[in-house]
Amino acid sequence: MPESDVTPAMARRCFRRAEPIHAVIYFTPHRADCYAKTGITDQRMAYFASRAAAMGAVPAETVIATFFNFNPGLVRRAIPAAWQVTTPAHVLAARLEAVDRSLRQAWGKDVDGAAVREAAGLARRAAEHAITRPEGRPLFASHAALPWPQHPHLVLWHAQTLLREYRGDGHVALLLSEGLDGLGALITHAATGSITAEALRTSRAWSKEDWAAGEGRLRAQGWLEPGPQLALSEDGKRRRQSVEDQTDELAIFPYEAIGEAGCSRLAELAAPLSAAITAAELGFPTALATRYTENP
Repeated sequence: MPESDVTPAMARRCFRRAEPIHAVIYFTPHRADCYAKTGITDQRMAYFASRAAAMGAVPAETVIATFFNFNPGLVRRAIPAAWQVTTPAHVLAARLEAVDRSLRQAWGKDVDGAAVREAAGLARRAAEHAITRPEGRPLFASHAALPWPQHPHLVLWHAQTLLREYRGDGHVALLLSEGLDGLGALITHAATGSITAEALRTSRAWSKEDWAAGEGRLRAQGWLEPGPQLALSEDGKRRRQSVEDQTDELAIFPYEAIGEAGCSRLAELAAPLSAAITAAELGFPTALATRYTENP
């Protein structure tokens, strides 16, 4: 393959424009009904089981390691209890059913339209290129081993899922290389000002005491400014931005298969498809929708 013309900024923009296509599965009201058919009625359990199911009936420790920033106690309340209720195969089928219902609701008659088909083709080419380099990316590799769906809208969702987990595994490796654990990653993320500390703390089930202790460690390590305000130090800003920049660089590889023109076209196609998802009554948070559409 010739030298890539894809830049880190292009890879980031392409990912962000399409990410609501994948992320709808975490908010859609259809997920409760679909997972209930497997016997799972707790949505926290459903989240951990559905995203981990590609790895098989793994123990809590594997989920803690790969999901990275959740309170381990929260994970242990869901896994392996989920596997005593149902099987990974049944959970994966329920997840795909929820996605199918959601995208059909968001895109209506256009669900099998030309835009979806073209976007699916581009995203699949990028994802299949990523599959040739799975090393060091356990969540991605597990999802890459799943069979491709048949319908174009599900192909697009699965491709974006692969691209998301590929990027995420690389991001985790970089956070670890900077000496950050899962809680430290959340706190430094909140300290950038792009999302509130309370949203990250509560969604990952960390106590106020855990969070305060984490802030104390990060201040002692020079990541944060001294004092009560949550703010990165100058060195913390540099190191956190380095993680983000290197995440973009590590995410280039899949998009090399479609090049600059393909990235631009995929971002162009994905933008209205993502907007339709966030505008539909599928529970997608407004703040998160803005994150993926502004300043990509």
